Amino acid sequence: MASQCEENKHDKPIVYQEELLHPELQQMIDENFTIVWPDQVDKFRKKIVALLVCKNPSPVNGELLDKFPAVKVVGKNGVGYDAVDVGACKARGIRIGNTPGTLNDTTADMAFALLLATARRVCEGDHICRDPATKSFDLNSFGYQVSGQVMGIVGLGRIGMEVAKRGRAFSMTVLYHNRRQCDGAVEKELSVSYIPSLHELLQKSDFVVVVVPGSKENVKLFGKTEFAAMKRSAVFINVSRGVVVDQDALVAALSSNQIAAAGLDVTTPEPLPRDHPLLSLSNVTITPHWGSATLVTRKRMMEMTIKNILAGVRGEPMPGEVLN
Repeated sequence: MASQCEENKHDKPIVYQEELLHPELQQMIDENFTIVWPDQVDKFRKKIVALLVCKNPSPVNGELLDKFPAVKVVGKNGVGYDAVDVGACKARGIRIGNTPGTLNDTTADMAFALLLATARRVCEGDHICRDPATKSFDLNSFGYQVSGQVMGIVGLGRIGMEVAKRGRAFSMTVLYHNRRQCDGAVEKELSVSYIPSLHELLQKSDFVVVVVPGSKENVKLFGKTEFAAMKRSAVFINVSRGVVVDQDALVAALSSNQIAAAGLDVTTPEPLPRDHPLLSLSNVTITPHWGSATLVTRKRMMEMTIKNILAGVRGEPMPGEVLN
């Protein structure tokens, strides 16, 4: 990639970026920063004041941070910052910015798109319609009812609340489980009911939608015991992080019809190995981590990321700061 650092005419902050983004997003970055790419880093290492963390970053840990002595801020273009070692940043006085609130609607749309597509077997139906061997349709091949059913949301944060609104639009009974119960006014506004026990929520839900952070506490939150607690007709939807699920347990639950189906926008790793058993199951719908993947949303995310980095470099309040 051509260097932008040979002449920093406008004295823009010098920022390290690993991956080239969509042209419109890259233009937004280039208008605000002087970008250093991986093949240029040795020449400009001591001048880099921020790291821009986008799609598939290297882990932002102490080893990486020690290579950039002038860095003041890590700008994470997204809500999740599990790739960033918060403790290592704090120890070095480096601030972290993310983009909460920018992708709520889009990710909730994806959760519900997966819910509908999985329940109504849209991908299977599309394959049947395209298959040259298809001569007639099996009118007794059923999907699962969505309208009027019970949806259990695990993680009623910003995105979870938007998922709840979509569920209510389909006349669903919406339950939720959090570590802490939400304010009563929020529950009333969303018409949701709190279930203190995760297992009780799983037992009651026709659809389980997972929208929790990919934190250490949530690694393998869903395993053999949790899938065993779900209805045999239940549909499992994950738009959070792949690490939240014990994938071996999920494969076993789906293969044995312990649960009906799953819709996944996230896996571990991404993409899955081509021989992974999840890819061979017809009752699984998988999308390539597209929860925030609309240009409108990605622009909003980038706008906040840029504001975070500029504020962090100047020592000003950041619109989306991860507080240590």
